[in-house]
Amino acid sequence: MSRARVARRIAAAAAYGGGGIGLLGGAAVGLLLTEARWARSTIGTCNEDPPVADGRYGAFLAGADPGAADGEPMTDTAGDPGGVPLRMAFLGDSTAAGFGVHRAGETPSALLASGLAAVAERPVELANVALSGATSEDLPRQTALLADRMPSPDVCVIMIGANDVTERMPPAVSVRHLAAAVSTLRATGAQVVVGTCPDLGTIEPVRQPLRWIARRLSRQLAAAQTIAVVGLGGRTVSLGQLLGPEFAARPREMFGPDSYHPSAAGYATAAMAVLPTLCASLGLWPDDARPAGALDAADTVTTMTVERAAAAAAAESGTEVVAAVHATGDAVPPATTPDSARRAPWALLRVRRGRGVATSPEGSLTAG
Repeated sequence: MSRARVARRIAAAAAYGGGGIGLLGGAAVGLLLTEARWARSTIGTCNEDPPVADGRYGAFLAGADPGAADGEPMTDTAGDPGGVPLRMAFLGDSTAAGFGVHRAGETPSALLASGLAAVAERPVELANVALSGATSEDLPRQTALLADRMPSPDVCVIMIGANDVTERMPPAVSVRHLAAAVSTLRATGAQVVVGTCPDLGTIEPVRQPLRWIARRLSRQLAAAQTIAVVGLGGRTVSLGQLLGPEFAARPREMFGPDSYHPSAAGYATAAMAVLPTLCASLGLWPDDARPAGALDAADTVTTMTVERAAAAAAAESGTEVVAAVHATGDAVPPATTPDSARRAPWALLRVRRGRGVATSPEGSLTAG
């Protein structure tokens, strides 16, 4: 069965209340659990809570607090003439929370808030309700918490899925929780960007055959997440190997002390991959724009069915998927029947060719 068909079946099961699709036999599950226990025993631990990154970003803008460093939340924003701030919310698991780094400016939410403020030339108000260790089952609680803290966000970023795989949550159940959260957030008028399930096959302590199984399950969930999110008017970015070649080539630099969560450099790489999609969702990043240091001219855009786009994105890190009509307003190839129109909406698959990034001493994004 093709990756696209598997992803479509998972997404369909989520939509119609199914519990999931049996992908592994009993013997394989037993082997998986044995290897998982070994991997957990070799992965380091970090007992510190993620730094709190909530606040207003954009200290470089006219009228902002001159004592605030770029990439750190401002503590005094009274009288700021830099414009009405954009409201950005972060939801998800430990990756969204920034687990493993020590400074607020090193978390992905702070990095993206700083980057968005720079592109928009407006302050950005950040509320992060992500929880370390969360699965998609926690998203309803997070959306309810966000409704109290930031009732009308302009854009929401969700990073979720890794714990769903390690906790063996049925993929259809996982996708159903994510779809409900996206639907709730879209109903508030917010744009939604989802960083899909990372490829757990890249984690160093994970050995074969667990590495192969983890990669397969991660990619299947990521593809199914994309189908559900795009169908609700959101956008997805494939985090894949968080993000691919850089992590594979420099794992000791890109992963933190526990060899599982990203380091500050790893979070910066992931944030740089998400930033163009985040800005595009707000109309701040035209498709033909190539800001210096952010994108090469080799970006490619392909129109295909959302199932094929989802499967392709899951296999290539840093790839964006968005509904074709939603993204451009242009006509797309027609479906042959009304039924196929429901099953196979068209999507844009955008492969962004980014450059490596690092964090400045203040924690903001810099291109390298």
